[in-house]
Amino acid sequence: MDGLSVPLTGFRVLTGTANRPLAEEIARSLGTELCRTNVTRFADGEVFVRLDENVRGADVFIVQPTNPPAENIMELLLLVDAARRASAARITVVLPYYGYARQDRKDQPRVAIGAKLMANMIMRSGADRVLGLDFHQHQLQGFFDIPVDHLYAAPVFTAHYRKKNLVDPVVVAPDVGSAKMARGFAKRLNASLAIIDKRRPAANVSEVVNVVGEVEGKDCLLADDMIDTAGTVSEAARALKKLGARDIYVCATHGLLSGPAVQRLSEAPITEVAITDSVALAPEKRFPALTVLSVGELLAKAIRFTHADQSVSSLFE
Repeated sequence: MDGLSVPLTGFRVLTGTANRPLAEEIARSLGTELCRTNVTRFADGEVFVRLDENVRGADVFIVQPTNPPAENIMELLLLVDAARRASAARITVVLPYYGYARQDRKDQPRVAIGAKLMANMIMRSGADRVLGLDFHQHQLQGFFDIPVDHLYAAPVFTAHYRKKNLVDPVVVAPDVGSAKMARGFAKRLNASLAIIDKRRPAANVSEVVNVVGEVEGKDCLLADDMIDTAGTVSEAARALKKLGARDIYVCATHGLLSGPAVQRLSEAPITEVAITDSVALAPEKRFPALTVLSVGELLAKAIRFTHADQSVSSLFE
């Protein structure tokens, strides 16, 4: 039976305050309403969580990205704990954005592995499953000892760019680490592939050394999993323009847009910057060239299939 035709009963969708609009869109796509919750702060800033509906025996999905501030993480952990203590049958943590994922290895002395710590906390709080979207590294799934469904926003971006009739498109990986993601985009868009060789002399600082591939006279699509300070993509766009690229498009699943990101993207030779609504975007971070695409329907389908105990593999296509 097609998972889309399975009636949804016995489940609840919860959320904190990190990205309520996305959670509301997911609930609308599922034809339900968000479970009533009370997420407030004590006078000293301590987080308080209470579920205002019965979830006993229910299949509970908690939608909460873990981007800063750290209260977002505490809200998630407390929501999981509250659902577990309220006798939920199964608890699935839906992570539109997995914060602290960049701290995934000990690459220098005396540093924490934040991504593993995050996974430990989510598991210890009582989560039974994790539903994630475009982790910074695929191997982060191995940090969990519970089932993880790792989704990709590629279908959302592919549908967006197919409407643009790009001229001889080439998908450009901003660094070697994102080459696999870029290759997937290139295959879906029937485009060629290029890779930027960059060096990172310090955190959030990048230097373009070389571009491997032909970009002259072509529309370029810079694809990455996130945009933080936008140093990488803005420098990459300038390098591509110097090599004769036509229009330059940028897409990233997670638009953190920290610090000087908006200014850098506005000043760079970029036709459009497309991100998803995996992270709530403040009004001051919006600019004319920015397009925000929704992943609400994608995550809703994954929740529907998970609740029906069906495979989510079709969402990878």
